[in-house]
Parts: sequence; C-alpha cells; structure tokens
Amino acid sequence: MDINSRYQPLDLIYSAAKANVAGLFSSIAAAVPDRLALCDGDRQFTYRQLNGRSNQWAHLFAGYALLQGDRVAVMLGNCAEYFELELAAAKSGLILAALNWRLSDKELQHCIDLVQPKLVVVSGAMAERLDRLGVASATRVIIAGDCTELLADYPSSFALPALDPEAGLLIMYTSGTTGLPKGALVSHRAIIARAMVFHVLFATPNEDNFVAWTPMYHMVSTDHGLATLLRGGTVWCVDGYQPDRLIELIERIKITWLVLVPGMVGDFVARLQARPFKVAGIKVIGAMADLIPRDEICAATTLLRAPFLNSFGATETGLAPATGGNIAIGLAPDRLPKDQTPFCDLRLVDPDGREVAVGQPGEVSLAGPTLFSGYWNNDDTNRQDFRGGRFHMGDVLRRNIDGSLEYVDRVKYMIKSGGENIYPAEIETVILADTRIETAVVVRKVDAKWGEVPVVFLVCRDEAVSEAEVVALCRGSLASYKMPKQICFIKDEDLPRSTTGKIQRHLLEKLI
Repeated sequence: MDINSRYQPLDLIYSAAKANVAGLFSSIAAAVPDRLALCDGDRQFTYRQLNGRSNQWAHLFAGYALLQGDRVAVMLGNCAEYFELELAAAKSGLILAALNWRLSDKELQHCIDLVQPKLVVVSGAMAERLDRLGVASATRVIIAGDCTELLADYPSSFALPALDPEAGLLIMYTSGTTGLPKGALVSHRAIIARAMVFHVLFATPNEDNFVAWTPMYHMVSTDHGLATLLRGGTVWCVDGYQPDRLIELIERIKITWLVLVPGMVGDFVARLQARPFKVAGIKVIGAMADLIPRDEICAATTLLRAPFLNSFGATETGLAPATGGNIAIGLAPDRLPKDQTPFCDLRLVDPDGREVAVGQPGEVSLAGPTLFSGYWNNDDTNRQDFRGGRFHMGDVLRRNIDGSLEYVDRVKYMIKSGGENIYPAEIETVILADTRIETAVVVRKVDAKWGEVPVVFLVCRDEAVSEAEVVALCRGSLASYKMPKQICFIKDEDLPRSTTGKIQRHLLEKLI
C-alpha cells in the first residue's frame, strides 16, 4: 500500500516536519530549564531565564505592531541581549538585520535603507549615529545596560506562531562587488542545518561551551552561538577581542571550537607566551588558515594543544562547503588542501556550468540545506548567482586525486583582510568621485597581520592630487578596515593591460 494513502491528511504530516529555531529552542529550554545558557560578564542566564526574556522581547515587538516578515535592525556590541533579540525575532516571525557598526555612515545608511526596518534596537553608545543618519527616534529602542527594567511589564510566556522553516530569520551583510553591502537572508532552515553540520564536524557535546567574541553582525558568533543554544550548551559573550578574558575562559571551561581569526593570532600567541596558563580543554582552534602566517598557526596549535581548523565557508553557506579538515598541532604547512564538508553537494564547474575534470580549476557550485535564501532586494544578483538552481560562490577550487580541494582564486577579485571581505569596487567608487582622478585600481597586498590589505593605484588628470586628499576622501566614506594601506600614483601607459584592454591586477600586485 502507498504510504501516502495510509497516512492522511498529508498537510498534517508536512506541518509536523516544519521545525523552526523558535520551536527547537523552546523545546530544549523546557528539557534543561536550569542549565546555564548564556554568560555575559557577571550576568548569567539559565535556559528558563533566557527563554522568558526572549518571550518578553517578543511581546515588546508585538507592541510595535510588527508583522511576520518585518525587519528589526540591531546595532549592538556582543551582549546577552543580542541573542535574546535573535530568539525573539525567531519567535515572532520577524527578520533581524545585523547592522555592522564598523561601516561608514554612507554604508550604514545603505544597509538600513536596503531592508527598511520597522524598528531599530541600538546601544546608547551608538544611538548618536542614528541621529546623524536621520533614523526616527520613534522607531528605535535604546539599550543601556541590563534590560530587566525595560522588559519588566511584559509576560515571560509567549504563544509561538506557526512558522515555515524557509521563513527568513537573519539578514547578514556581505561586501558588494559593485561598491555597497548586500544583505544575505538566512532562514530558520539554514540555521538549523548549520547547527547540525557543526555538531557532526566536531562531535560537540550537548553541554558544549562556545565563546562568542567575534562581532555578532558576522556569521561566526551568530551561527555557532545559536547552534550551541539549540543543543543545550552555554554561550559566553565577550564584546570583541579581549585577550585576557579569552585566556581566563580557556583556563576555566572546555571548548570545542575556540575561534581565532586573522589579525589577532600573532598578538594572542605573544600574550600566551608571556604568561603561565593551563588549558581546560580545546578540541580545535582558528579559522581561515589561508590568511594566517604559517608560523603563527604552528605556535598557536603548540601553545593551545589543539589543531587548527582549515575552514572554507561564507556568510551565504555557513561552514560548508569545505571545512572537514584540520592542521595538526605544531605543523607549519606549506599547502592547505581542504576536505569537503559532509551534507554538502559541492561541484566545480566551468563558466557554462559543466563540471570540470579532477585537477582542473572550477568555480564552486553548491546545493545543500545550509545555504542562505538569496540577497535581499537584489533580483539581478540572485538570478546570476543561483543560475541553474545552484549557488555559485565565486570561489575557484581544484579537486585533487585524493578528493581534497585546493583554493585557487576568486572569480571576482576580492581582498580578505582580517576576516573581512573587501571588493575593489567598494574603494574605487569612492575615490573616483574626485573628478581629478581618471583611474583607480585597487589590488591586494600580503600582510603579516591581516592576511591581505588593499593598495590603490591612481592615474590622475591633475598632478596636484595628494595622498592626504585621497586618504581624506576614503575616510569619509569607508569603514576603517577598507582604507587603502598604500597609495601609488602611476601613468596610464604604465598600467598593465590584457590584449582586450582589461587592467591586470595580478601584475599590479608585483609592482607594490
């Protein structure tokens, strides 16, 4: 007998299979109500308390007459309230837009305008920026310290609405190839799948500890903080890189994954070498090994007695597609082949979408449950990047005979600096606003601290253009990490070009 005829009605079956972040978190909170869920400095919250506070936030949202699918923008440092707001958005069917407060006013204005939030939750220290941008004070909630008093009048229970797992939960901003950030929409389904893949990759215990110190507006702390809370573990909030606090935590708690990123590994190693410490237990450290000096990888793994994660992923994909391997303790590798992540359909394709042969470079074409749901309000980019029903990452890899993957390059030229992605157009567009400048070409330069940094070559119509003027122009429109670290003036005839007239950035790199 056909199973579809035995079990009716089918809509009830489909409904039962539609798990979402709100339901899963509420379930684990009911199962382990007194377990420690969240630590933020001296503040500690059990699962019962975190569930209740996120319910209170959901009632606060309802008081603003927010409807399912509306956006709530958040501009906060790392704190317990960030996770409360993410869970409240999940329970309310809202989409939380994680604003990157490091962006310039122009970039931040674009991010706000892009998603049209009905409400902005902002820290008291950052509220002045919203004044400067003209964001109406009636559509914001200002957080200053603990929010117990703010939430006191709202009930700690909340009736969860029916939500499709494909509903959007988060908008995380990524660098735009044409000069302004794009908003990557991440669904309940993607967050759940990322949590499950993370659990499989690291065999994480249910009562795992995760230290969320990298900014919450990036995927790492948000993805893996939520993954920890969906399993019944504990998230430790640290507001940015605080080495003494990180060392205190690695001595105190067992950690499956201690995140280390380009730009801080060398300093962290030096601080570890300068003092006695004892590691409570770490399974794996690091991320983005390609951008970190090999001697720093060797020193960090030796000191912390844990292998280094040879990761390859993106905001759009989570840790998939190629984060299945580690760098052994004490090794300074000369190559960084990557292992494909399980539960991820990865193919390497040519420009026409055909799979390339083993040993040949091809663009990563991806399908799988960890994928995001497209870029917000950007149909042209979505049509291009999801052509053929698969997501094309823009990264070129090569598959070896043994199945491992080697990173080759980007289809679209990109600079990876300290964990941040920078596209040349972001900087070039700003500089070319000065009509005295005819051509601006941004290239990457290897940097011992940040992995890569941007350098700009300029062809000027007016020889009076100074380096200081270019720096001032950039400073007014770009985040600090996007500022060119070197400015080179060049004649147009000295720009290396292909036979079709295209400027060859790789040759400019050699001139630095």
